Amino acid sequence: VQLQASGGGLVQPGGSLRLSCTASGRTFNRYAMTWFRQAPGKEREFVAAVNWSGDSTSYADSVKGRFTVSRDKAKSTVYLQMNSLKPEDTAVYYCAAGISVNWRTISEAHRMDYWGKGTLVTVSS
Repeated sequence: VQLQASGGGLVQPGGSLRLSCTASGRTFNRYAMTWFRQAPGKEREFVAAVNWSGDSTSYADSVKGRFTVSRDKAKSTVYLQMNSLKPEDTAVYYCAAGISVNWRTISEAHRMDYWGKGTLVTVSS
C-alpha cells in the first residue's frame, strides 16, 4: 500500500483546510486509517482515525469538535477536514494505515503498517 497525502498549506487562524490521503492497492478497505502530525521540535502525535468500515472514528482531545476524519472507499481516500485552525495546529501531517490494529491502540504510531509522506500545514496570520 502506498499513501499520498495532499492539501496542506498556509491558512490564517480560524480558517479551514481539508487534507486528503489517497491509497494505492486493492486492500485499502481492509485498513484502519489514521492521521498523525509532527510539529517542529516535538514528537509525532496522534490526530484522528477512522476504522475500516468508516463507522467508527477517534480523535485527539486537542482537535475534538474541530477536525473530522472520513473515508471514501470508492476513491480509496481518507480525508481530514480541519476547521477553526489554531497556530498550535501547525505541523507536518501524515496519514498512516494499519491492518491488524486493535482499535483501543489506534493512537499508537508504531502499530501502523504503512506511512505516507507528510503534508505541511501552517497556521499563521
